[in-house]
Amino acid sequence: MDISKVYAELGLGTWRYQRVWKHPLEIVRGEGAYLIGRDGKKYLDFSSQLVNVNLGYGNRNVIEAIKEQLETLAYIGPSYATEIKALALKALESVMPGKLKKYMISTSGAEANEDALKFIRVYKFPRYKVIARYESYHGASAGAISLTGDPRRVAVEVHTNVRGTVFAPDPFCYRCPFKLEYPSCGLACADYVEYMVKREGNVAAIFMEPVTGTNGVIVPPDGYYERLREIADDYGLLLVFDEVMSGWGRTGYWFAHMNWKAKPDILTTAKGATSSYVPIGVTAISEEIAEYFQDNFMPIGHTFAYHPVAMAAMKAAIDEYKRLNLIERSKVLGEYLGKRLKELMESHKSVGDVRGLGLFWAVEIVKDRDTKEPFNTREDKLAGKTLMTDRIAKNMLDKGFMMMSWISHFVLAPPLIIEKEDIDRFVDAFDESLKIADEEARG
Repeated sequence: MDISKVYAELGLGTWRYQRVWKHPLEIVRGEGAYLIGRDGKKYLDFSSQLVNVNLGYGNRNVIEAIKEQLETLAYIGPSYATEIKALALKALESVMPGKLKKYMISTSGAEANEDALKFIRVYKFPRYKVIARYESYHGASAGAISLTGDPRRVAVEVHTNVRGTVFAPDPFCYRCPFKLEYPSCGLACADYVEYMVKREGNVAAIFMEPVTGTNGVIVPPDGYYERLREIADDYGLLLVFDEVMSGWGRTGYWFAHMNWKAKPDILTTAKGATSSYVPIGVTAISEEIAEYFQDNFMPIGHTFAYHPVAMAAMKAAIDEYKRLNLIERSKVLGEYLGKRLKELMESHKSVGDVRGLGLFWAVEIVKDRDTKEPFNTREDKLAGKTLMTDRIAKNMLDKGFMMMSWISHFVLAPPLIIEKEDIDRFVDAFDESLKIADEEARG
């Protein structure tokens, strides 16, 4: 059987025109930071797939925990208590910020964000508006995509829009929407959020990725989140952090917001919670919010809430992050990766910006470094055009390196178990592939 052909004929390629999805690469197994194709070719996975396989492939302790749970109790409804549910929740409590005391467990980041939206709107009723950002992604379901700022929302919002989201400018210093520079800007992007709160009315929450994920690994300037926390407190808003992608050691801390002093009222996460060996979603709420639902109906529930196999995988994954010291490792190796990537700016006129924290980086390419003119636009993406980033990513794949490409940047987020030698191999290959963009760049 031609596996690739059957998959393309019967499956659907996500977020794309189907006409261009004809021969997906067949992968047969994974080992450490590598994936292996049908022909035996090894691919270094430098994006942890969708920034989710943080422990890499083949972690025996997580696999054995899943197998043991399947043999013990494959499924039980959320209303029943089991030992693994209790153990997993205690493990989760051990790494969560102290303010977050109760946890709803679902099956994905989108579902976790849907639950957060319900918590916000019930707890803050009659206020219902949520401030999100233009460069953001919060999931594909109706509520989560309505919180999303990137082009995928534009493509579907007429069909799925859930009212109440208003979008704020991003703390994107490289492409500042106010044409200002930090620190002389005075954090205008944060102050504008207060302007929105005053004039929108009925605002219930501020909902943001601490480090923007797919849309550019945007690291805000110092003081930004502390200012948002101040605004939230002054106006009685909830501050919600989506750590679906940025959590679980990715930025050198258990969760990315720990790089700053602002603490959330609600935190959502998924992906790395089990290293994606099985699906999971987590919505963590503060003690104050949890207390409200002691005597008020909580309209949240899922068939697969607290799924015992997912709980077993999460406990095992948390144990592995600790045993392998991967949080500190991400910080140390991240400094090295950042140094190597920044070297690319010296030899490639197409590299406009390099930014990141821990093992979470973006390299943005431009047609003109002086004007920051991109090779492609959001409209190009929605029209299904082949992007410059696509061409470079394909060249890297041919060399045996997987990477995540978006409209004008690459997200570089290898498994936290990556070796220093693998980082060097990747950057050296990337150095060659970037010449494709250099040939069409000005300057």
